[in-house]
Amino acid sequence: MTTNYIKEYRDPEIANQFIRRIHTSAKKPLRLMEVCGTHTMSIFRNGIRSVLPSHVSLLSGPGCPVCVTAQSEMDAVIEIAQDKTTILCIFGDLMKIPGSQSSLRIESSKGLDIRVVYSSFDALRIAEINPKKRVVFVAIGFETTIPAIAGTILMAEKKGLSNFYIYSAHKVIPPALHMLVQNRDIRIDGFLLPGHVAVVLGVQGFQDFFNFTKIPCVVAGFEPVDILDAIYRLVQQHEQSAPALDNAYQRVVTHEGNVKAQHMMYQVFQAANARWRGLGEILNSGLELKPQYNQFCAKQAFGVTLPPIEVEPPECLCGKILQGINIPTECIFFNRKCTPEHPMGPCMVSMEGTCAAYFQYGIT
Repeated sequence: MTTNYIKEYRDPEIANQFIRRIHTSAKKPLRLMEVCGTHTMSIFRNGIRSVLPSHVSLLSGPGCPVCVTAQSEMDAVIEIAQDKTTILCIFGDLMKIPGSQSSLRIESSKGLDIRVVYSSFDALRIAEINPKKRVVFVAIGFETTIPAIAGTILMAEKKGLSNFYIYSAHKVIPPALHMLVQNRDIRIDGFLLPGHVAVVLGVQGFQDFFNFTKIPCVVAGFEPVDILDAIYRLVQQHEQSAPALDNAYQRVVTHEGNVKAQHMMYQVFQAANARWRGLGEILNSGLELKPQYNQFCAKQAFGVTLPPIEVEPPECLCGKILQGINIPTECIFFNRKCTPEHPMGPCMVSMEGTCAAYFQYGIT
């Protein structure tokens, strides 16, 4: 039954119906942004750009959590890894992300104890069996993964672990969308909102953003029919001059979202300013541990201080690509000096990175 349920959203005939509707309805030039990196990969994998009218453009936004992590944060994580008393636990995407002088892959080759894990609970287990080591989990992600990290902290507290820490580089999506639309260099006519994030936040999590901007928004799923349906709804909103906050992922996303996950997230974390690659520091766009959980804070335990000014590498276009200002093929290093094996920036590294998608699917 589950297979048939998914199959419906991959059905070529249903997809073609939406393609025909989009071509019939779309009269105006439109620039639509898919916020989520998973959307980006699905769009490339299913050739969705190639079936749209030439005047309907899709832009990739800042929806890849690895990609938007500031270089100064990577430098801080690399410095923590160099502490001989430490085991650093990370998701695999982080290994190749370049800092200003090195990367975790380079540091690992020098013999530092850097371990790829599949969840924060893996890191917690490593802390349990290595009581003489300080175990740091690098927590990078959006609302989708934050509740699980919060649960790990609560479990660490229950177990009385004193050698487990997280480096919180968490970010939340709505404030970044506010920042994007204030940039006069970018024209965005509509947003495909991230379905994963909306599962947690609900449609209501984007209500303030929509009320403020009145830009057409549709929460979208990740199968080809989901994405084409969302694009069609955005086209209709424009053609009818009726902007709305719509939900095209109702089989998963509700209005209120996952209330239990929201409660757990804000039981452990509180809002904080955060640095986004390409977007700079955004007010209340990050999460830090609440004071009662500071014993698990790696930034405090290791005395992390970020430089007052974020200097991004001038040769890398990742920051502009994440804003939809440039596309990867406009970078002179794309598929030349910058490849997945030798990346100059995170957009070429992450499985959800726009440059990686262009590279993987042979877009030149």
